[in-house]
Amino acid sequence: MSDQAPIERAQGSSKAGSGIGWRQVLRFVAYVLVLSVVLFVSSGHLDWGMAWVYAGMTIFCTILSRAIALKKHPDLLVERGRSLDAEDAARWDKALVLFAATVSPLITLVVAGLDRRFGWSPRLALPLQWAALGVALLGYLVGTWAMAVNRFFSAVVRIQKERGHTVVNSGPYRIVRHPAYAGGLVAHLAVPLMLGSLWALVPAALTAALVVVRTALEDQALLEGLDGYVDYARQVRYRLVPGLW
Repeated sequence: MSDQAPIERAQGSSKAGSGIGWRQVLRFVAYVLVLSVVLFVSSGHLDWGMAWVYAGMTIFCTILSRAIALKKHPDLLVERGRSLDAEDAARWDKALVLFAATVSPLITLVVAGLDRRFGWSPRLALPLQWAALGVALLGYLVGTWAMAVNRFFSAVVRIQKERGHTVVNSGPYRIVRHPAYAGGLVAHLAVPLMLGSLWALVPAALTAALVVVRTALEDQALLEGLDGYVDYARQVRYRLVPGLW
């Protein structure tokens, strides 16, 4: 789950009207299935309760966010499905989003599964794992909230002039400028503990670092290209963590 607010990419109105294509649907289904099975494949176990909880949480939050987007912003899913093909999307972001949102999180899950298989980490207390689950779920729900209030919530950095792109300053955007990134950052660091893997914190920390870098680059692009964002940044001072940055 990623935060593109308030800078997002959109197809033109003619493209948005063409609806969601089968390729976009296939990508979405493949994404959900991969996240659901990678832990079991890497661990070699189906009797891993917390992995089932993680799979269920991920599927639920992913479907929930898309359902909300479909109801509130019907053209948003079309835009997100085609975002990587946008010609005017920031070049640096196409590579960064691939690693920050897909490759690095998958590596985290694979390491967690291998840790389960070979027992690299000491056994973590169950209350700690459940607490981490709550933190991860909260992070995902913050991202869902951000998508619900931001009709420009896309997958790559782009000023959407043809969609009347404006600053979003409601909901979680009143607290930090990139709330879904903030939620994702928390979730990425909580998932390894939820799964009982200290070793998985290594790739999770890399993912968190990529999120911070992407936030900084996107925020600069917004300051330079989106009308009203400079004033918004004066009102909402912090990018990710209130009182810190």
